[in-house]
Amino acid sequence: MEFKDYYKILGVDRTAAQDEIKRAYRKLVRKYHPDVNSGPDAAEAEAKFKEVSEAYEVLQDPEKRGAYDQLGADHKEGEQFRPPPDWDNGFEFSGGGYTEADPEAFSSFFEDLFTARGGQGPRARRGPQYHAAGQDHHAKIVIDVAEAYNGGTRDFSLSAPELDAEGRLVMRERRVRVSIPKGVTEGKQIRLAGKGASGVGRGKAGDLFLEVAIRDAPPYRVEGKDVYMDLPIAPWEAALGAKVSVKTPAGIVELGIPKHAQSGKKLRLKGRGIPAKPAGHLYAVVKIVVPPTESDKARALYEELARETSFDPRASIGG
Repeated sequence: MEFKDYYKILGVDRTAAQDEIKRAYRKLVRKYHPDVNSGPDAAEAEAKFKEVSEAYEVLQDPEKRGAYDQLGADHKEGEQFRPPPDWDNGFEFSGGGYTEADPEAFSSFFEDLFTARGGQGPRARRGPQYHAAGQDHHAKIVIDVAEAYNGGTRDFSLSAPELDAEGRLVMRERRVRVSIPKGVTEGKQIRLAGKGASGVGRGKAGDLFLEVAIRDAPPYRVEGKDVYMDLPIAPWEAALGAKVSVKTPAGIVELGIPKHAQSGKKLRLKGRGIPAKPAGHLYAVVKIVVPPTESDKARALYEELARETSFDPRASIGG
């Protein structure tokens, strides 16, 4: 087969950056596109268009470009060429498919180097078959605060876009069973081995990485390993101090309210946050709740408090 110098076809150096390659491709595509070429030069322009598309298919893909560069820079455009048996040693192709052109229009040079039987990735050539691991897939899952504390197992539904037989974009759904580790935190990834894309030949399947997000569930909200919750208390509990029972994701705890507690004060329960290593903390944020004054007795008590104290809540702002 004839060697294809893809860099020469696009008119760029072997060290060209990806943006430079893209600019060169777009310029040549506009020049040779069949829609802008007719008459006696149409056939030649079409051949150039296919050649440019093939070159870009390789050079725009870091994996294909890296493998192509392994062939070396000593070969000339159009010379007879046979790739050495180990030309692609050390390269794993994820098989991303074709991005800019119809693969049927590509040369035998491209086919022998890159085209897989029946689809994607490097082709199984004569001799030892090519094997490559499948691509890893990534998705996000949302769990509850209780699951972050206790762990557990449940099914999640995932959707992925793909093209149907007619080339239309459709969403493919599947369900995966996930073991949620106790103490998992926001942003952590759970790996499901072999649940990514299928491999090529005898290559193993890729993995599925699930990024964890934790859904806030009032009164709880999560920040890293720490958990915050609003703690409603009565005015007399804030003034006099008190012992109160508080329901947390880890169970009921007794919490001491200090005297003169103000709304917004954070009371820390050490080690009661997400049970990671080390564990986070639980912060109970004081929220003073004023009871209704519907009865005469309740109103009288507030009136007496107003007469007996000289407290001005707006003193700090000049009220």
